[in-house]
Amino acid sequence: MSSATGRKPAASTADDTLMQKSRDANVISGGHLVARALKNEGVDTIFTLCGGHIIDIYDGCVDEGIRIIDVRHEQVAAHAADGYARQTGKLGVVVTTAGPGCTNAVTGIATAFRCESPVLHIGGQGATSQHMMGSLQDLPHVDMMRPITKFAASVRSTERVADMVSMAVRECFSGAPGPSYLEIPRDILDREIEVGKAVIPQPGRYRASPRLLGDPDDIEKLAELLVNAERPAILFGQQVWTARGHEEAIALLRGLDVPGYFNGASRGLLAPDDPHHFDRTRSQAFAKADVIVIVGTPFDFRMGYGKRIGRELKLVQIDMSYATVGKNRDIDLGIVGDPGAILKAVLQAASGRIKDDKRQARKDWMRELSAAEQEATEKLLPLFNSNSLPIHPYRVAHEINQFLADDTIYIGDGGDVVTISAQAVRPRRPGQWMDPGALGSLGVGTGFAIAAGLANPEKEVLCYYGDGAFAMTAFDMETANRFNVPYVAVIGNNSAMNQIRYGQLAKYGPERGNVGNLLGDVPFGQFAQMLGGYGEEVRDPAQIAPALVRARESVQRTRRCAVVNIWVDPSVYAPGTMAQTMYK
Repeated sequence: MSSATGRKPAASTADDTLMQKSRDANVISGGHLVARALKNEGVDTIFTLCGGHIIDIYDGCVDEGIRIIDVRHEQVAAHAADGYARQTGKLGVVVTTAGPGCTNAVTGIATAFRCESPVLHIGGQGATSQHMMGSLQDLPHVDMMRPITKFAASVRSTERVADMVSMAVRECFSGAPGPSYLEIPRDILDREIEVGKAVIPQPGRYRASPRLLGDPDDIEKLAELLVNAERPAILFGQQVWTARGHEEAIALLRGLDVPGYFNGASRGLLAPDDPHHFDRTRSQAFAKADVIVIVGTPFDFRMGYGKRIGRELKLVQIDMSYATVGKNRDIDLGIVGDPGAILKAVLQAASGRIKDDKRQARKDWMRELSAAEQEATEKLLPLFNSNSLPIHPYRVAHEINQFLADDTIYIGDGGDVVTISAQAVRPRRPGQWMDPGALGSLGVGTGFAIAAGLANPEKEVLCYYGDGAFAMTAFDMETANRFNVPYVAVIGNNSAMNQIRYGQLAKYGPERGNVGNLLGDVPFGQFAQMLGGYGEEVRDPAQIAPALVRARESVQRTRRCAVVNIWVDPSVYAPGTMAQTMYK
C-alpha cells in the first residue's frame, strides 16, 4: 500500500517477519484466550451476531479453527446453540454483543434452561474504564441472566478469561445440564498479555466424570421392584438422550421385557414398530401398572404434576438433579445420577432373576397394551385420512410421518402444531425429534434446523411450523442457505395463534375471543422463492404428499430451503388445547 495513505508499509524483510511472529507467540489477547478455552472444551462451532464488543473472539476463533455461524437475530443464535448441544451431546456456544445482543438471546437461553441443555452464552460489555458511565449498550447482564442460568459472572481480568470460561462450562455439565452466562468487557477482550500470565486449564484435567451411578443399595431396590413386577412401565424423558443413555435404556426394555414410553428428545429411541415401543396408552399404563419408573423428566405440567399417575403402585424417579426428584409428587424410590449408568446397573442386577410366572404376566400386560395401542390408532385413522376442506391438521401430521425417511430429523415449532404432530409423527431413530420443551417457546425451529444440519450434514431436516412461529424467525432461512444446511419447512397455516385462541373463545365467546390472536393470510411459499428456493401453497389434502416430495427434491438439487405452506382448518384444536391441560 502506498505510504501516501499514512499507513506504514508491510514488513519486507525476513527478520521483520520473524520478529512479528515471535511477538505474536509471546502475547495473547482476551478474545484469543476465549477461543483457546473453547477449543479445549471441544467446541468446533459458535453461533453469533456481530457487535463491536466481541470481534476479538472472532479473530481468535479463526486462529483456532472454530466455525463461526453468523445469524440475523440473536434469538436464533441462542436456539441454534441449544439445538447444536442437543444434536451433538457437546457444549453449545452463543456469542452476543452487549445490551440488545444479550436481551435478544434471553428466550433462547431460557429455553435451554428449562430443557436442561448445556449452552455457554458469552456476552460483551463496555470497557471496565467506562463502568457505570453509560457506555454503549451497557446493561446489568449478569443480574438479568442469573435467574435463567446455572452460572452467571463477569470476567474481571484478561489473565482469568480462559479460567472463567472453563468454570462456566463446568457448571453447564454439573448435575442436570443447563446454560451458563459469562460477560467479558471489551477492554479485557482486547488487552494483550504475556502467554505465561494467562490461567489456561488443561483439557481433561479439571473436571470429574458426570456419569454418577447413585446409591448401590437403591440400584438393588429398583432391580428387585422390576424383577417382581407384573405390570411395569417406564417413561424416558429428555435427559436420557441428553446424557446419551439411549442404548442402556433400550437394553433394559428388551432385557426385562418392559413397555417403554417416551417424551421430548427420547422420542425415536425405539423404532415405531418395535414391540417395546408404546405411545398411545400412557394414561392406561399410568393407571394400571404396578411399577412405574420415570427417567429424566420432571413432574411438571406435561406430566400433570404427577397427578395422572395412579396411587396404588410403586413409583420410582431417576434424575440427574437432586432438586427434581420427588418434586410435586411423592415417590417410593428416588435415584440421582446419570440415566445410562443407572439403567445399565439395574439391568445387570436384575438379569436372570425374573421368574417364569412374572415374565408371563408382563407378556400378557404388553399384549393388553398393544391391543389398546391398535384400538387408539384406529380411532385416529379417520382424522389422519381426512379429506375435509380446509385441510384437517391431523391429515398434515400423518402425511409428514409418512414422508419421513429413516434419517430425517423432525422439528416441531408451534403450539397445536407440536401437540397434534406428537400424536402422529414417529421419528425413526434416536435424536431425530426436537421440540420447544417445557418453556413452550415459539420460534425455535429455524435455529434448531440450522444446528441439526450443521451437526448432521448427512441427514435430512424437516421443520413443521405453525404460521405464527414461522414468522418469528423465518429470515434466518437465509442463514441456512448461506451455510449450506437447507431444510424442508412445512407450515400449518391457519392464520391464527390457535392454541391461545381456543381458550379465549371458550372464556369470552365469539365477540371477544378473536382479539389479539388472528393473523393475516400470508402465502409463505413465496418467501422461499425470494431466497432462491422452492415454495408451494397447498389447499387440497391430496396434494400434501406430492408437495413434500417436490420440496425434498428441490432442496437436494438447489441446496436452498423449501417451504410447503399448507392451509389448515382454524376450527380444529388439539385435545390438550380443548382441555386446557397446559394450565392444569
